[in-house]
Amino acid sequence: MMLSSGSKNLAEGKVLILYILNKIDKPVTNEALLKIVCTLTDMNYFYFQQFLLDLVDSNYVIYYSNGDEMVYAVTKEGKETLKLTIDIIPGIRKLRIDSNLKDNLDKVEEEISITADFIPHSETEYSVKCKVVENSVTLFEIVTFAGSREHAKQIADNWKENATEIYPQILELLTGK
Repeated sequence: MMLSSGSKNLAEGKVLILYILNKIDKPVTNEALLKIVCTLTDMNYFYFQQFLLDLVDSNYVIYYSNGDEMVYAVTKEGKETLKLTIDIIPGIRKLRIDSNLKDNLDKVEEEISITADFIPHSETEYSVKCKVVENSVTLFEIVTFAGSREHAKQIADNWKENATEIYPQILELLTGK
């Protein structure tokens, strides 16, 4: 998508984001929406962020806190605008989005549901926060200490790669079963 190639492409980019948000039909994080939009369209990160900001500024998309995360959702005005402008999106593009959205959404939700971040407190003290989130609800969260950046990164990477095995083991230990 070329930003300089005319107002039609600018409008199409914004309508594409509205269309995808409307199809998702639930609040979604910036990261998840970015992955879905960039996977389903030829939009890049910078255009996506600018278009999304313009949609928020126009009150077509709302941005709010949903517990632990900031999420986006289409407003009533956004849905009305989408009805009026949906013809801007070529039919083949809508078909591609419609056929691939569910698979992409499932993949993004799975990726987003397991997170690990580490926070430095000094050069030798880090906390590592590992989480399992499902439908914007934190199911499990643990914070642990690491004595170096490398150790913190190792814990975070291991959680991201193996959380589906580690999480049930921790639950088993906690319940004594």
